[in-house]
Parts: sequence; C-alpha cells; structure tokens
Amino acid sequence: MNKKQLQKSIKFSLSIAVITFVLAAIFSVVSSSILSGVMSVVGLLIVLFIVLIGVFFDMLGIAAAAADEAPFHAMAAEKVSGAKHAVLIVRNADRFASFCNDVIGDISGIISGTASAVVVLQIANVFGYEEGTSIQITISVILTSLVAALTVGGKALGKYFAINSSTQIIFLVGKIIAFLEERLKIKVLSKS
Repeated sequence: MNKKQLQKSIKFSLSIAVITFVLAAIFSVVSSSILSGVMSVVGLLIVLFIVLIGVFFDMLGIAAAAADEAPFHAMAAEKVSGAKHAVLIVRNADRFASFCNDVIGDISGIISGTASAVVVLQIANVFGYEEGTSIQITISVILTSLVAALTVGGKALGKYFAINSSTQIIFLVGKIIAFLEERLKIKVLSKS
C-alpha cells in the first residue's frame, strides 16, 4: 500500500467514525424518546424493526462486496436506470460495505441492545417487578438472547441472499439511488 492510499484510507476511516458518532447519537436519542412513551408490546416491535434494519444493511454490504461489475456495464450501455449507480457501488464496495455493515449494521446492533433494555424495564414495571429481581433478570436474559438470535440468524440468512443474488440486490439499490438522485435531487453517491 502506498502513502497516498494510506492517507486516503485514514481520511475515510476518520470521516466514517465521525458519521458513526453522529448517527449513533441521533438513533439513540430517537429510539429512547420513542420507547419512553410506548407500551412494551410496541417497544418490542420497535426493537424488532431496529434488528431488521441491521440485517438489511448487512445484506447490502455483503452484496456489494460479492457483486460483479460486468452485468452493470452492459445495462449502463443500454442506458438502464440505476446501472451506473450499481457500477459505482461495486467499484466502491469497500466503502459501501463499511458504511452498510459497520456504520448502520453495528449502530443497529448497539441500539437494539439498548432498546431491549428499556423494554425489559417497561415490562418489569408493568408487572410490578423491581429492578434486580430474578424475574426482571430472567426477562432481560430472554429478550437479550432473542435479539441476539434474530440478529445473528437474520444476518446469516441475509448473507446467503447477498452472495447468491448480489447482482439483483445491487441493481435494485442502484435503481433506488438513481431515483433519489435524479428525481428527488437527493445526492447519495459521489463519483469520486
């Protein structure tokens, strides 16, 4: 690795760390404020939704790393919407995967753990169990184990789809990004 590549990698790593810090703070505040005012059943659904976000983005990151550029070049030559964006994703698979897997995926994992702790306290309060009782600890262990199982199992299934359907997944993501950039004028990808 040459010095220029190392500097570029360090710059990207620092910028992704700052983005992670900001997004984690935002997601944490939003999830905590949402969870504080809802029933425990709704809280469980929110935790499940957060887990699904992590699983989904993990799948996108793996698909980007597994995809081949060639089919997208053929589509781009025919001016198929989203194909150029798919090429950009595959060419920058390391960065795209880092954002999807490490930033969004890891933040989702951390936030789902924190959110499940809030839900455990809500459930314990509803049934009148004090913090630290054996019932409250049992509820905590069960919910934490369930969140971990759903996360790991979901990511394993997502990896299967990502590896075996990487072209279709990245093409769909390319089409969504093309729509956001071309129709809604929201800049998502940079060409550099």
